[in-house]
Amino acid sequence: MILKLKRTPGIYLVGFMGSGKSTVGERLADELGWNFADLDDDIVKAQGRTILDIFDTGGEAAFREIETDCLRKRVRAVQSGRPHVLALGGGAFAQDASYKLMQENGVTVWLDCSIELIRARLAGKSAERPLARDSARFEKLYEQRLPAYARADYRVEITNNDPSATVAKILAFPLF
Repeated sequence: MILKLKRTPGIYLVGFMGSGKSTVGERLADELGWNFADLDDDIVKAQGRTILDIFDTGGEAAFREIETDCLRKRVRAVQSGRPHVLALGGGAFAQDASYKLMQENGVTVWLDCSIELIRARLAGKSAERPLARDSARFEKLYEQRLPAYARADYRVEITNNDPSATVAKILAFPLF
């Protein structure tokens, strides 16, 4: 295992909404025998309301503040030596404070999924995802976030709907 992971055992899965971070994260954590957490689930639990409600009532800025606070709590667990695989929301890695927390406390892996595959995965679910409501804005957001995701330590190209194949690719990285 690389020194960075020994010191702070955190693997942070980043990428656009619908790229499979939660599904892959659960399987990866299971393979490693690590804890798994979905940051969106942490946010919902901490706030007692849905992400959609947070966006609709407080806006994206308020959501990002809550998101960073929840990430800090998970990072503290990683810093104390409790290994975690953490699935981040699509915009978390684009926030400077969150990016810095992840870079200093583990390894980041970008699940690089094409916009076409993401659209297929989210078909009929855009009402549940506040930033996917407007198709043109959705595509623009995807393009805007690509440079942020490209800062990740590792990149996995997602070409199909097989999370086991993605987990295998991550386990093949020279991390372990």
